[in-house]
Amino acid sequence: MRTTLTLEPDVALQVKRLMADKKLTLKRAVNDALRAGLPALRRQVEPPPFKVEPFNLGRLKPGIDETKLGQYLDQLDVEEFLRKNPELARKNAEASRKPSRRKVS
Repeated sequence: MRTTLTLEPDVALQVKRLMADKKLTLKRAVNDALRAGLPALRRQVEPPPFKVEPFNLGRLKPGIDETKLGQYLDQLDVEEFLRKNPELARKNAEASRKPSRRKVS
């Protein structure tokens, strides 16, 4: 197969060094490198199965619903964000004090 191939500068340097060291043509150096590297790309390493280790939270404080822990974490994230962004916190506080203008049906 005849094609045009554009090599990144670091790869081109490695190919030139291979050509000089082994006295190979460009065609032979590229083909040898591809033959050596392609099988490694085909092999896929199977990652170990993901395992969840449960953690006993013990007794939660009264009023904390364990089925809503995600919502609590979201609220903590919002509070932390607003703490780090005082201008947004001020606007958020102002907006929450204004009465809603939505029509109630």
